[in-house]
Amino acid sequence: MSSLVEQIINDLESEHEALGSVLDRMTPEQWDIPSHAPGWKTRHQVAHLAAFDRAAEAAIRGPGEWARFRAGMGPTFEADYCKAADALPAAGVLQEWRAASSGLISASRQNLVEGGDGRLPWFGPDMSPASFLTARLMECWSHGLDVIDVVGIPRPDTDRLFHVATIAFRARPYSYTNRGMTVPSDAVHVVLTAPSGATWEFGEPNDANVIRGSAAEFCRVLTRRRHVADTNLEVTGPLAREWMEIGQAFAGHPGEGRQPGQFPREASA
Repeated sequence: MSSLVEQIINDLESEHEALGSVLDRMTPEQWDIPSHAPGWKTRHQVAHLAAFDRAAEAAIRGPGEWARFRAGMGPTFEADYCKAADALPAAGVLQEWRAASSGLISASRQNLVEGGDGRLPWFGPDMSPASFLTARLMECWSHGLDVIDVVGIPRPDTDRLFHVATIAFRARPYSYTNRGMTVPSDAVHVVLTAPSGATWEFGEPNDANVIRGSAAEFCRVLTRRRHVADTNLEVTGPLAREWMEIGQAFAGHPGEGRQPGQFPREASA
C-alpha cells in the first residue's frame, strides 16, 4: 500500500498534467490576457507556479539547496520572475513551468517517499511533507484556476480537491490570526459534495454554524477565487458567514480576493 505522501505526490503530478493540458491548448494571445489578480497576466500566473515549484524542489533537496535558493531570491523576487516571463515567448514560459513541475515531482519521489518524516522549510512555518505537498497541489489548482477563468479552456474539477478542502478547513484559525483577529472558540461544521458525488465532512456536527454545498465552490471561496455571494453554498450562522468572508487556505497576505458579482453563479444541480 502506498504511503500518504506517495498518494499526494501522484495527485500533485495529476494536477500538473491537468493544468498542462490547458496550457498546451492556449494560443499565444491567451498568454497575455489579464487575469483577475490585479496586474498579472496569465503568463505571470504560470511563472509564479514555476518559481515556487523551483523553491519547493530546493527545500526538498536539503538545507544547502534551500539556503542557496533563498540567497538568490533578492528583494524583487516576484517582479523578477514576472519580468523574465514577459521576455519569453509563450512556449518558453510553458517550458520553464514544465521543467519546474518535473523537478518538483522528481525531488519529491527521491527524497520524501521513503523515510521523509522530517519537516520542510518554507517561507512561513516549517511543514510536514504531506502538508508541504498538499500546499503545492492547492497552488497549482488555484493559480491554474486564475488562468482557466479568463481563457475559457475547461479543466474539470476532480476529487483531488479533497486535499484543497482539507487544508482550507484546517487553515480556519490562521485566517483569523493572519488578520490580527481572535480565533473563535466555536467550531464550524462543513458538509461538501465532491465532484464524484461523494460526501466529505469536516468538523463536529452542529446546527449553529454550518456550511453545505459544492466542494468546488468551497475551495474557490477559501482560495479567494470566488466571493461566497457568487456561489450556491448554504452558510448558516454568524461564524460560518464570517469565515467565508475572511477565510484563506494559503499563507501570506490575503489579497483583495474577488468581489460579489464578478462571476456568474452556477446553476444548482
